Amino acid sequence: MACLFGDVLKIDTTGASEVTAKQDKLTIKGIEASKILAETDLARIERYKNTIIKVARAKQMDPAVIAAIVSRESRAGAVLKEGWGEHGNAFGLMQVDKRYHAPTGTWDSELHIVQATDILINFIKEIKVKFPKWTQEQCFKGGISAYNAGLKNVQTYERMDIGTTGDDYANDVIARAQWFKSKGY
Repeated sequence: MACLFGDVLKIDTTGASEVTAKQDKLTIKGIEASKILAETDLARIERYKNTIIKVARAKQMDPAVIAAIVSRESRAGAVLKEGWGEHGNAFGLMQVDKRYHAPTGTWDSELHIVQATDILINFIKEIKVKFPKWTQEQCFKGGISAYNAGLKNVQTYERMDIGTTGDDYANDVIARAQWFKSKGY
């Protein structure tokens, strides 16, 4: 299935920061830490695989990226309380922030994944406008960073994750997505 926004396997990444890796008490960081974090979430994410692939196909988004965001944002629901995280501000598997969007569907529904994927796609498109000289893959990564910290946070390609959660959001999501690709996403 072709992704309209670029090839996640062609995106450079440094993976998870030490801060993110410590969520699971890992003593390593980087791409290897991202793989371990994703692998930890795989069994829970498998419950949503058909929905993720269905939404990805409809939106021409890479299902591995959706799976990676589900892993990063909510650990596939494991860290949520009645569907909510981020001190009651963010909703669902992909953590749609109620301060900026009216969440749709139940926390683990197709409707929720559609809404969150639309938010991601909008950020990718906004990054393309903000940085018209960036490659498709750079815009894809920038959109992932903006999904976490907003469009204003992305100032340069090299430092796009500074100011994101753990200062590694896009790099960690990309590394997890590359791993999810190897698992059929």
